[in-house]
Amino acid sequence: MTGQQPYEVAERRDGFELRRYPAHLVGEIEVGGSFDEAPDRAFGPLAGFINGANRTRRQIAITAPVARQEAGPETIAMTAPVMQQATGRPGSYLVQFVMPSHFTTQTLPAPDDARVRTREIPRQLAAAVRFSGRRTRNGFEERVAALRQAVVAAGLRPAGPVRYARFNPPWTPWFLRRNEVV
Repeated sequence: MTGQQPYEVAERRDGFELRRYPAHLVGEIEVGGSFDEAPDRAFGPLAGFINGANRTRRQIAITAPVARQEAGPETIAMTAPVMQQATGRPGSYLVQFVMPSHFTTQTLPAPDDARVRTREIPRQLAAAVRFSGRRTRNGFEERVAALRQAVVAAGLRPAGPVRYARFNPPWTPWFLRRNEVV
């Protein structure tokens, strides 16, 4: 099973959770295309990075637990979710793989592909809503509207970009999928 990005539920509100996310590292790429095409376009370069296309040839496996093989590369578990957010330019998205929490900016391997970059996301307080279902733009946008409305109704002011989180591979039946709007 893939590890999950850690967070602490600070408060449960009507229609959402307030979560505290610690600072964490991501591998990311900006891609063009539609909302539905972006994850597919980003997958190849990001998968290459976690599968050893990096300066140390470390393999960051999609499955956990962390394990060391006797012969071959070190295997490092990738953390879910895969995040997606609009960049502010039409038809452009930033797609991120969240890296395991034991990595630091000094120990995370640098990607070979210049389009893939790594960076630290600072700790943050975020409103989030979890749901199952298909990964369509309309489904996510409905959740975004409901989340914004619930956040404002709670007397809070939304700030920062909306992130779309996908936790399961595409072959997972729609009714078992975990998705979030953060």
